[in-house]
Amino acid sequence: MSDKKFTVLDLLELDLPGHDALELRCIGGRRGLPREISIPDINRPGLALSGFFDAFAFKRVQLFGRGEAAYLQKLHDENKNDNLKALFSYKIPCCVFSNNREPTQEFFQLAEEACCPLLQTSLDTTDFSTRLIRVFSNIFAPKKTVHGVLVEVYGVGILLTGHSGVGKSETALELVERGHRLVADDIVEVRCVNGNVVLGRGANALISHHMEIRGLGIINVSQLYGVGAIRDQKEIQLVVQLEEWDSGKVYDRLGVDQKYMDILGVKVPAIDIPVRPGRNLPIIIEAAAMNERLKKMGVNSATEFNQNVLKWIENGEAQSAFYGNDDSY
Repeated sequence: MSDKKFTVLDLLELDLPGHDALELRCIGGRRGLPREISIPDINRPGLALSGFFDAFAFKRVQLFGRGEAAYLQKLHDENKNDNLKALFSYKIPCCVFSNNREPTQEFFQLAEEACCPLLQTSLDTTDFSTRLIRVFSNIFAPKKTVHGVLVEVYGVGILLTGHSGVGKSETALELVERGHRLVADDIVEVRCVNGNVVLGRGANALISHHMEIRGLGIINVSQLYGVGAIRDQKEIQLVVQLEEWDSGKVYDRLGVDQKYMDILGVKVPAIDIPVRPGRNLPIIIEAAAMNERLKKMGVNSATEFNQNVLKWIENGEAQSAFYGNDDSY
């Protein structure tokens, strides 16, 4: 969960695109707008309205749909308010009425006395629930910042990491020149969404599509190469560690053993690429991206090569290739 305090007022002020817009407005209990939303989930308080408060999830946003609104009207007609008073004895973050439904007068008065915000949306209950959970998953997602460059190559999100000056930005610039897209340079904010997806974006939206090229300075990628060369965020599907060539280090030449990097509890495939003069890093990274896509489709070139070599040895073809018919042991 995010360390930042998220309030009902923050929820109202969210500027979301059309497919995520919550269409919320406050219709009462404005004194409670600074209340914190600490649980990124919703609750349908039908049982609480009937008087059953065992395991009542009062810390969640309370959503009133058609059934709850009809039961409120029934309580109003029968002049039964004890359950409503018990409901507002809990410190509820806020109550949301879907489909532009209105609370009863008794409910409104009790909410005002308890300083509980009353919100209203024009969305139906199911649509609002789906959108709110999606919004909460982004807001409350665990996050951190990493030093690197995030690019999209052939649809694969690749995080380039390495020591300062190893050539991350220059490599990313060449990839953009070859038609791929930049997500963020230097500082990348990563978030774990739904527990198994790591999304990356620029830590600062104002400078995320700028790059620092040593000897050249700061450049604006979107202005130089057009809006088709940038992207706001992308799932990190591969980590490429750039490092200076070490003649004493044994580098993987087959690729059979897959390495992973743990990012916020998610294991992301990772590879090490040594840097030395004459190596064309953009082409190597493009090949790594296409190879990663093949793996997602169930095709592992290194594993198939290893299996073919083992079959070749088992069939005796390897022996005949090295020994003639006249050779004896």
